[in-house]
Amino acid sequence: MIIEKYFDEKTMSVHLREDACPIAKKGFPGNWDMVKLGTEKLTEDEVRNIAEEIVNYTEHMEKSFLEIERAGSTIIQLGMYRIVITKKPFSDGLEITAVKPVAKLNIEDYKLDEKLKERLTKQADGILISGSPGEGKTTLGRALAEHLSSTGRIVKTVESPRDMLLSSEITQYSLNHGERGEIHDVLLLSRPDNTFFDEMRNNDDFELFADLRLAGIGMVGIVHATNPIDSIQRFIGKIEMGIIPQVIDTVVFVKHGIIEKVMELKMKVKVPTGMTEADLARPMIEVRDFSSGKLDFEIYSYGEHTVVIPVEKKQKKASWELAADKISEYFKKYSKENQVEFISDHRIKVYLPNNVISKVIGEKGKQIEKIEKELGVSIDVNELSKEMTRKKGKNVDYEVDLEKKNILINLDKRMKDKEINVYDDEDLIMQAHSSKKAVIKLNRKSALGKVVEKAVKNGTLNVKKN
Repeated sequence: MIIEKYFDEKTMSVHLREDACPIAKKGFPGNWDMVKLGTEKLTEDEVRNIAEEIVNYTEHMEKSFLEIERAGSTIIQLGMYRIVITKKPFSDGLEITAVKPVAKLNIEDYKLDEKLKERLTKQADGILISGSPGEGKTTLGRALAEHLSSTGRIVKTVESPRDMLLSSEITQYSLNHGERGEIHDVLLLSRPDNTFFDEMRNNDDFELFADLRLAGIGMVGIVHATNPIDSIQRFIGKIEMGIIPQVIDTVVFVKHGIIEKVMELKMKVKVPTGMTEADLARPMIEVRDFSSGKLDFEIYSYGEHTVVIPVEKKQKKASWELAADKISEYFKKYSKENQVEFISDHRIKVYLPNNVISKVIGEKGKQIEKIEKELGVSIDVNELSKEMTRKKGKNVDYEVDLEKKNILINLDKRMKDKEINVYDDEDLIMQAHSSKKAVIKLNRKSALGKVVEKAVKNGTLNVKKN
């Protein structure tokens, strides 16, 4: 075909338009350049001849489909090429856009750590693969579909158009040649283990995805999004907030052809971050970073609206630390074990052992009112857990060596054979036992190793002795 002459092994897409020079994207997802393929402009007849040839080949080539044909546009899957043809009056001139995948990867090519691989292939039943156009979403979806099929699972796809190049064991359904009710019935009756929904765009797509997932089918959806949380927000308003974690439990964000971030969703009942009154507790969705467990977003109802709130680390004032030390000294007359945390200039949380809390609050709250007047701040009294007591610890001097395969946290020699806590700022990453040489050793490719390395690069790593 004429169109094939414009492609080489590095060409991602070719763009032909009447009265314009042919151009192409060359490179790989996230790293490409726009290249001119000639200096002469194409005439309307030349572009029309190429378009007619493509349509004729579609009738005879294997794995070729005329997916959509409208008055102003035609969408064709021609072997490995996805082709869009537009003409007047829909567009202001005759145009052909042909896209070809340049990378066909296996799941092993993504070098997933065991924890993430286990999540994607065995634990998660509602996965969203998100990212901007051309970043490698469908390439990852194809690799995951082939891997699941190779393990003996029944895998099917729902596509519009069918452009995932898959093995013959995987059946590909087209939304353009079947009604949504038909797709729904066929999938329920054929009972696949996993269904991949490529290029989810409109409300009907999201509703069909949710309906199939709630029917018990393992779903993987591929959706356009500029950041990970956007893909979750596209479900808000289309299905009830309370069932979103049942429909989506894992979000995989792809950028430059690699997995940049993975998030997990869980439903909790709690007070939203930043609020302090216990009666404000409500059901909410926690969105956490899968590797570190760090809370990134909270989704909950606020009045008549559903809000998505980023959880940011509070900036602590130096004056708060000084005041917290003095207030902690004050509460030592009730218990030597206590912790003080400033919420704002005029509000604090005090953590005390359970057996002294009633004494601090007093009958009908009179004692705590007296303390509040004396200290000049509002006080929330909470139980001091054993975990918080361990976290307090003493800072330990350390140096970090990033070797090719390992991370070495070299401690003060006095810290040999000790129980050590490792933090990212104030978030506990791990508890470890130092070696006889006062060293903690981690594999750089492990989940913990990646979190520690990120903290080292951000300058937020903190090491304490229990």
